[in-house]
Amino acid sequence: MESLVAPKTLVDQAYAVILDAICNGTLEPDERLTQDAVARRLKVSRQPIHNALLLLKAQGFVRETGRRGLSVAPLDQKLFHSIYEFRSAIEPLAVRLAAARAVPQHLSIARSLVAHGEAATRRRDIRGMIEADMNFHMFLYELSGNMLIVETMRLNWQHLRRTMGAVLQVETISTRVWKEHAAVIDALAERDVTGAMRRIEEHIVRAHADVTASLEA
Repeated sequence: MESLVAPKTLVDQAYAVILDAICNGTLEPDERLTQDAVARRLKVSRQPIHNALLLLKAQGFVRETGRRGLSVAPLDQKLFHSIYEFRSAIEPLAVRLAAARAVPQHLSIARSLVAHGEAATRRRDIRGMIEADMNFHMFLYELSGNMLIVETMRLNWQHLRRTMGAVLQVETISTRVWKEHAAVIDALAERDVTGAMRRIEEHIVRAHADVTASLEA
């Protein structure tokens, strides 16, 4: 967690830095968070930390722990199950909507995102792999043209980040992920909308199984 400087609002900066620390494991589940300690660490006043923590609490990343104040929320298998149930319904819709809007330039961008993810996988760059995975799916959501899908899934992916590092360290999984992404784009390029929807749904089912196994372990 780095010191903050002032261009954006300090609340926005504090929120982003604390959220990143939670998602990448720097702040571990059940770790206690106090406004004073976080403010000292980020070299800002308590007020932006207070507001950032309130937002993170509302989004389920931190929780109250009685007199101890706040702590990082534990990984909740029920929450991840709910997110994947939602994804299995919403992402085929996003792909169907994206198919109606996709032009060759979009497909070229999508293939470059796949190539970027494959390169990160070969380097075993876990942070890069997570970022590439998120970017690929966010591209599909944005191409769908449905802003509700974009904003809802943007928050859900922040929760998913908390488990992705452990899952993507398994080389067979991280390699398979990008083959599945490429298969979705291939189907879109062939104007096989039904095939693209089926492939994204199968991809999510496998991802759900991978995350469930990781959480149980």
